[in-house]
Amino acid sequence: MSLRELKKQQTRERIADTAWRLFAERGFERVTVVEVARAAQVSEATVFNYFPAKEDLFFSRLEAFGEHLVEAVRTRPPGESALSAFRRRLLRSEGLPARVEAGDADALAQLRTVNRLIADSPALQAREQQAHAACVDALTAALAGGITARVAASALFGVHRALVDHVRHRMLTDVAPATLATEVRELATEAFALLENGMHDYGDSTGAAPSVHRSSH
Repeated sequence: MSLRELKKQQTRERIADTAWRLFAERGFERVTVVEVARAAQVSEATVFNYFPAKEDLFFSRLEAFGEHLVEAVRTRPPGESALSAFRRRLLRSEGLPARVEAGDADALAQLRTVNRLIADSPALQAREQQAHAACVDALTAALAGGITARVAASALFGVHRALVDHVRHRMLTDVAPATLATEVRELATEAFALLENGMHDYGDSTGAAPSVHRSSH
């Protein structure tokens, strides 16, 4: 990495860190981009150069997980179904959730803050819905498009959405991290079991066209 690239990365991180601190202290809706720029000691134009929208300041570190889920399906080995690849990546314990499960108090506070801020902000909730829709589009494309791919992608990311909603609701209580981790895994198991019958071999990369079951009337 060149010195110029390093400085740009450091500036981006300083702006994001500053924004997160202000959002945590006052709430997303009560902080302006001008205030973020002033606190980060950069111009408002510089903030927008790195983050085109105010919501990007909040979600810049959170939206990558959806991309990882799509990538897990896109790069799954031959013989592995789309459902299996998605489930494998979704349940992998790493990042902030893993730190929370391990008892990291700072990570727990951060996760509570993230969920509180989203719960209190219609703008962040709308952006989250947009990100969800974009992930469904990306997964549909990774599964070669078409109505069956769209249904499969919507179902898989529906599980992810349901788990996010459960975590958000529970994070706003005093639930113990270990208890929440157990709940999430149990709920994920139930949800994927519901999809298993219809999608167990869909997109298994063997070259066979997915079967579509129709009931006779």
